[in-house]
Amino acid sequence: MDGILNIDKPRGWTSYAVVDRIKKLAGIRSVGHSGTLDPLATGVLLVCCGKATKISSHLTDLEKEYLATVQLGVVTDTYDAEGTILEQRTVAVTRDDVQAVLPFYSGEIEQVPPMFSAVKHQGKRLYKLARAGEHVERRTRQIHISDMALVSFDRDVLVFRVRCSKGTYVRSLASDIGERLGCGAHLAALRRERIGAFRADEALSLESLRDHEDIFRHLVSIGDALGHLPAVRIDGNGRQRIAHGLPISSQDVLEPDQWDQTQGLIRILDQERSCIAIGTIEGQSDLSMNHLCPKRVFI
Repeated sequence: MDGILNIDKPRGWTSYAVVDRIKKLAGIRSVGHSGTLDPLATGVLLVCCGKATKISSHLTDLEKEYLATVQLGVVTDTYDAEGTILEQRTVAVTRDDVQAVLPFYSGEIEQVPPMFSAVKHQGKRLYKLARAGEHVERRTRQIHISDMALVSFDRDVLVFRVRCSKGTYVRSLASDIGERLGCGAHLAALRRERIGAFRADEALSLESLRDHEDIFRHLVSIGDALGHLPAVRIDGNGRQRIAHGLPISSQDVLEPDQWDQTQGLIRILDQERSCIAIGTIEGQSDLSMNHLCPKRVFI
């Protein structure tokens, strides 16, 4: 029971509630998720089972794609439809106005996390401080937006698609766009359409999973989930060393030309091409003297 489930999170469910549901169905305790979705949101939630929990942070790092529905003219304290309305304004915005604003949210930008978020301030979650009526200054975070495109616009409702890095708050984008347009706004609906190669149109509904066998049948292997990483295939001796957390040399590699893949994380495959670890090649400028050091071991 080691692998990843691509779940289409339903609206109204917390990410934790989805994990708890999978725990009960699978009958295992080691279950987590990669990339929280607010209860308002739907779409791709990657649930990691068993040893796959070791790679959750690597999946969180993957690019994400969202479809966001924004209500103009209404400002809320949470920046979304679940919050308390703070202000209502007249909307006198055209499609051209919206198109002119979106380019401001492209490339590397600084974003301030919303008060209603899980970010910590002096050891306390911001949302807890917000619920207690406190407001604190937050540090900006650098995020990357690969693409921001307007999908539709109708008087006071706009829909945009955004491809972005981890740590991006789409609620904050909605609020910022509203302020830049001069009418205020909040996020009315959000759907995560993709995390890396995991797509919403391939995701499983919770209703389709009834028992342990259903979950086992739909698990994506650790190796496939990390398919975006280069791979090195090793022999039996290398497998033994990796199993004990020890580095290996180029002599343990079955296909020597793979040894040139020295950048970033690498999948380590055994003779049967099962992913048994991820690691990095470390050492000197002479590649033949370097060693492949495991960072996460799955055997």
